Amino acid sequence: MLFDLSFLASNLAKIADGGWFPLAVAVVIFTALSTWKRGRAEVAAIMADASLPLDMFLRDLEITKPHRVDGTAVVMTSSPHGVPLVLLHHFKHNKTLHKRVVLLSILSERRPEVPDRDRLEVQDLGHGFYRIIARFGFMEGPRVDRILRLAQAKGMSFQLMATTFFLGRETLLSTGKSRMARWRKRLYSLLARNAPSATAYFEIPPNRVVELGAQIEL
Repeated sequence: MLFDLSFLASNLAKIADGGWFPLAVAVVIFTALSTWKRGRAEVAAIMADASLPLDMFLRDLEITKPHRVDGTAVVMTSSPHGVPLVLLHHFKHNKTLHKRVVLLSILSERRPEVPDRDRLEVQDLGHGFYRIIARFGFMEGPRVDRILRLAQAKGMSFQLMATTFFLGRETLLSTGKSRMARWRKRLYSLLARNAPSATAYFEIPPNRVVELGAQIEL
């Protein structure tokens, strides 16, 4: 800090002669990045509050015994805990579940690469439910086909034509009780609308994807 502040003080005279421009660009970039990070955290907290504990959901399935259809449902979820909101919406509206349901969470590690031996964690939750936690470094591309190949090495076979990927698509409203300023909520909504789709980012075959929408009030 002593070095940086000394360097900044020695260059303050240049601000009026054009030095303000890189500072202004830096403020804009920092505002966008910090808004994205804060918005993602707020959305994750709202979705965590709306989810159910997994053991409660499985106990309910054991009692109600809903109709189970053939095939595998891979439910993408950012949190490796609880029942994702997209699965709750699917079950609420369609009243059915696949015979095998895989809750897939892809986490980013604070290292450039993750060895394949440490990449995948597979949990058998019972009642045809499984949880897969995949870890990727920040220099790696999180490809779903690579995850499925590693899961097969752990004893889980996948037939792509009998597998459906369920993703959530959130519609953000700035009328919620979040502590974010109204202008930051609108900025985050704009950034989220222009972000790449999860289908393209994870390289999921588009014809195997079902997206379920939900409104979230920030």
